[in-house]
Amino acid sequence: MSNHAALEFRISARYGETEVLHDVAGRIGPGEIVALVGLSGSGKSTLALSLLRLLEYRGGKTTGTVTVGGRETSGLSEREMRGIRGKLIGYVPQSPAAALNDRLRVRTLLAETWHAHETNPAPAGFFTRLLESVQLPGDAAFLERRAGELSAGQGQRLLIGLAILHKPAVILADEPTSSLDAITQAAILKLFGELNRASGIAMLFISHDLLSVASIAHRVEILHEGRIVESGPPETIFRSPRHPFTQKLVESMPRPLG
Repeated sequence: MSNHAALEFRISARYGETEVLHDVAGRIGPGEIVALVGLSGSGKSTLALSLLRLLEYRGGKTTGTVTVGGRETSGLSEREMRGIRGKLIGYVPQSPAAALNDRLRVRTLLAETWHAHETNPAPAGFFTRLLESVQLPGDAAFLERRAGELSAGQGQRLLIGLAILHKPAVILADEPTSSLDAITQAAILKLFGELNRASGIAMLFISHDLLSVASIAHRVEILHEGRIVESGPPETIFRSPRHPFTQKLVESMPRPLG
């Protein structure tokens, strides 16, 4: 296993004169799951776009350094970044309905993602094994289904499959369960944990829901007003939160009845 961090960054980001991220730093080791938790407006989505070098397309600007799998990406051209996205850093967005072309067949989506970084055809049975690894059917009938025919849970599993297709150093998951019902949300969180244990893939899991991500995270980072104000293992964050914002976050969590 590489000694390089799967993902390491120290960045600031702004829209015009408004600074949204203030010298935010993080490091995710190989095989580590880190949950970044913050409320709406805290800078979570800005961080995700900055790490992917996509913030400029939303009118923003990022400064600082980002290293993925040992490779510094901050000075790369857009063409070079297209070789990084999906290859070294996989991305799982919030909504399959928004991320997937609903008219394309599953087979086509898989093939297009494969050929984004490979010139040779995928090995025989590769797509079947990939789908089964994310708990989807790998048979011909499912491969021929259109993305618009999939349930929300199936669509999210497909997005995860597309994100891990090239075995990246790290997956960036940006609120990947927020549009799902509670049962499907729990199943997707369990899938992330199983993928991590089976393949050792590192993950940055961005969420507003401290309770859900704590079930799979090795470490939790609390983002508040564009700054990471607290970091630690989930049990420490829950039992002994130090920062006033973290304390309020923990106090607001649902408690068992009785």
